[in-house]
Amino acid sequence: MANFFFSLLSTAARQSKANFVRKTRQIGAVQENFLRNLLLAHQDTVLGREYGLRDIKTIDRFREQVPILPYSSYEPYTTRIAKGEANILTAEPVAHLIQSSGSTGKKKLVPVTRETKKSLERAYWISIGFLSEALSARGLKFGKLMVTKSVQLQGRTAGGIEYGTAGEVNLRMSKLICKQLFANPYETLEVADSLARHYVCLLFALRDESMRGMAESFPMLILRNCSYLERYAEELIRDIETGAIASWLKIDPELRVKLEKGWLANPKRAAQLRAIWKSSGRIVPKLAWPNLSFIIAARGGTSNFYFERFPTYFGDTPQFGAGYSTSEAIFGIYHDTNDDSSILAIETGFFEFIPEDQWEAEHPKTLLANEVKTGERYRILVTNYSGFYRYDIGDIVEVLGFYEQTPLIVFRYRQGGLLSAINEKTTEFHVTQVMQALQRDFSVALEDFCITLCENDFPPYYLVNIELTSSHTLHNPQAFLASFDSKLKEIHISYEVNRRDQVPPPRLRILAPGSFATLRQRQLQKGIPDGQLKVPHISENRAFLTGLPVQHEIRLAEDLDSNQ
Repeated sequence: MANFFFSLLSTAARQSKANFVRKTRQIGAVQENFLRNLLLAHQDTVLGREYGLRDIKTIDRFREQVPILPYSSYEPYTTRIAKGEANILTAEPVAHLIQSSGSTGKKKLVPVTRETKKSLERAYWISIGFLSEALSARGLKFGKLMVTKSVQLQGRTAGGIEYGTAGEVNLRMSKLICKQLFANPYETLEVADSLARHYVCLLFALRDESMRGMAESFPMLILRNCSYLERYAEELIRDIETGAIASWLKIDPELRVKLEKGWLANPKRAAQLRAIWKSSGRIVPKLAWPNLSFIIAARGGTSNFYFERFPTYFGDTPQFGAGYSTSEAIFGIYHDTNDDSSILAIETGFFEFIPEDQWEAEHPKTLLANEVKTGERYRILVTNYSGFYRYDIGDIVEVLGFYEQTPLIVFRYRQGGLLSAINEKTTEFHVTQVMQALQRDFSVALEDFCITLCENDFPPYYLVNIELTSSHTLHNPQAFLASFDSKLKEIHISYEVNRRDQVPPPRLRILAPGSFATLRQRQLQKGIPDGQLKVPHISENRAFLTGLPVQHEIRLAEDLDSNQ
């Protein structure tokens, strides 16, 4: 039955992918048609009347008449929607509100309508089509996967509209297919406590030796699953052997009863896992699930730093980005495994690109999708069925090439996420490239890192804050720091110029084990959902790491000499 389901799913997904590919050859017509239909649908909304959408007949008129705006300009409208007012941003009723994580700023509310849902589903099927074909070309199969995201919504607004994170809303909207697709029962995602939810997801997934994939929003969360699998291997194996679900887990009693009804002892599978555990000293995914064929997690930006640790757990299992998306929009659809580039999602939004020489302009000129150039970076704008027009999310993307006539883009960093001792504007992309290289050069694995500026000196020096994984030691920290400085100079000209006589030498801080776990716990306490945790790899907040114990602080020779 399962094979029949996945055969049908793969066939349907590949058809969606083929239709999408045909449209990538007609990008101008597809984008123009999308914009025309959207303006027609929204012309009589409150914002549609304010912008005069009824009178707009061309793309040029649209760009002249509608301003480029950030989320703050839409907040008064989403507040009215939350209170229950209709026809504000969208003509269709708002079924849900997606709440952004708030990890990079104030939380946002994004309307979800029937048309929005159709766009999400379309992108989902196209992604699966690309993944299915990519796996088939490698002699692998698409199949059941483990997901640990919560489906617990955050609540209801004063107007009675349900709201939650993008993951929560999307999973609830796709409940029926999720039940067929996931290796762990949908009910495991209803567990509120984070540790308990991850444990029971792993427990049910481990029972299925034939599981094919693992999916999370970010690679850091995949690594967290691996950590839980190692830490609780003995308890998980015992529960599989006895048919119990650990009594110490914090699970609502009614939900526990429901889960236990679907849980049976499997001594044979427990014996397999125990043999792996005893021979290897731990349980890792590539050993627990020998048929594992794919890992789904965000690519681009800072993700590749975490992928450096994947071979330990997954060997050469292919990695797939699925979609480059945010709470507000889907920007790209990935077309292959182990590839950072995604195809501009031309069916989910109308896109414009602000060239780098226009970023500081009061009224920047934009390029259309068929006007961008390979190797250039742009600030991306989106107009979509959530009721946002020429919306500036602040994402900086690079065009890596073209798929047929459609740009292949990769997220590089969020505008405003810059670190400057003087005016060098160091980005997350800069430091992530450096830290990836350092891990390879020094044969060391980092739990995580964050670059900040010192609190009191001026001009301030860079603090390279790192936490080593439990199995690694940094034998030559001063050489590590010198290499950080050298590599950052190589890839970031502004840093190299300012380091000559203005920016002081950086310092390395090796943080105590568990420091970034503490940092993530702080984020959770601020209300950021655990499925959307993102540790910034640069922070302008000089007190961001305050209170985390520093085991060692290392300085360069030139720094020591200048202070003698």
